[in-house]
Amino acid sequence: MERITLAQAVKIMLAQVKKIEEKETVSLWEAEGRVLAEDITAGRDQPPFARSPLDGYAVRSADIRGADREHPQKLCVIDEVTAGHVSDKKVEKGTAVRIMTGAPIPEGADCVIKQEDTDYGEEEVLIWRELKAWENYCPAGEDYREGDRLLEEGRTLGFVEVGVLAGLGREKVTVYRRPEASVITTGDELLLPGEPAAPGKIYDSNLYTLVTRLESLGVSVTDKGRVEDEAATVAKRLAAAAKQADILITTGGVSVGKKDIMHEVIQILGCERLFWKIAIKPGMPTLCARYGEKLLLCLSGNPYGAAVNLELLVRPVLARLTGKKELLPQKKPAVTDSGYPKRSPVTRYVRSVYEDGHVRIAKGSNDSGILSNLCGCNCLMEIPAGTEEVREGEMVWVVLL
Repeated sequence: MERITLAQAVKIMLAQVKKIEEKETVSLWEAEGRVLAEDITAGRDQPPFARSPLDGYAVRSADIRGADREHPQKLCVIDEVTAGHVSDKKVEKGTAVRIMTGAPIPEGADCVIKQEDTDYGEEEVLIWRELKAWENYCPAGEDYREGDRLLEEGRTLGFVEVGVLAGLGREKVTVYRRPEASVITTGDELLLPGEPAAPGKIYDSNLYTLVTRLESLGVSVTDKGRVEDEAATVAKRLAAAAKQADILITTGGVSVGKKDIMHEVIQILGCERLFWKIAIKPGMPTLCARYGEKLLLCLSGNPYGAAVNLELLVRPVLARLTGKKELLPQKKPAVTDSGYPKRSPVTRYVRSVYEDGHVRIAKGSNDSGILSNLCGCNCLMEIPAGTEEVREGEMVWVVLL
């Protein structure tokens, strides 16, 4: 197979993926970031009663007409009501009810005079300001009315949406199931953190980088681990993981060396190979196959290459699975504050920092085996294929991380 473009690779992958339709009910404490699977309609007015927006006195505007410091109006205080309680007294001519913020406004009152405009009287109160009807008065249904559709199916729930649900008295909500992934790293040279260092071995950063990133994107990683460079063992692990995961991700073993076993793995599994090699750097030798109804994506074993390809290839798949457009890679134009002198025969992605319409390349090497100088970066500078060099001050596109 010849190398394909990134756009072609994404199109091929998306053709294999359908939106998740399975639903589940979760508590509001678990709802943030989930995709709503039902329309939410108000079952009552919010607030369900007229309430006071401040501490003061509930009065009739007609009783305090013309009031000021020189001409105060005196009213008889007949009751006091605080938030969570209801006064059974009706405000009639010449009377007032002491009221606190959030308390229901008693019958008969059409405004609330704040306490700073009074003498704070307890049995009688002097009012030093006039108000019009409905001033300092929050009516029932001020936020929304019974029957209003507040949230639509397909919306991603953030903290505000969770607050709206809580305000409705909802304890639980129906959402779509999270996408599930399996992440397997291959390589006889790999050690897991905590294992003793040994000659010729390195610690596996890919597993932690990819799993952590997927979880931050709302993915449930149902199977994760390191597997030795043996095709049959990897195939067995993937076959088991495919029973639950929506997407299978591996790193390593995708080039043409003796230990690049993923080509043999897909043969053992009977996969349909969709593509091998994308015209991008890093991550050119990426291999993609279809295993039954599941997508198998085999990424480079190089840490930076694996991280970049998760952003460019996996995020569009997650957006399709969840319906969350915000998961798609986001691009912005930017002016370069630093040049890139190398020629780019294929589209290149360089670790960078974007700020206020400008982008600067991270210090150090852009080699695909280096991960540490991706720390602090918030974007990838995209350098089109055929670019001889990028000069300072040029306009480029960046992919936000």
